[in-house]
Amino acid sequence: MKNMLRDLRSERGWSQQALAENLDVSRQTINALETGKYDPSIRLAFKIARLFGKTVEEIFSDEE
Repeated sequence: MKNMLRDLRSERGWSQQALAENLDVSRQTINALETGKYDPSIRLAFKIARLFGKTVEEIFSDEE
C-alpha cells in the first residue's frame, strides 16, 4: 500500500517521533508505515486522516 505519510509529516516539520506521539504509536510503526512495510489498521488510518484533515483515500492508495 502506498501512502503520503512521509510527505504530510515533512510539510508540518514533524519528526517520526513527533508524529508517533500524536498518534499514540511507536516511532518504529511510523517508519514501517512510511516505507510500506506495514499497513495500518482501519482505526489508525482514520486517526491519521483526521490528524492531517484529509480522507483516508487521500493518504492511502492500494496501488503498488
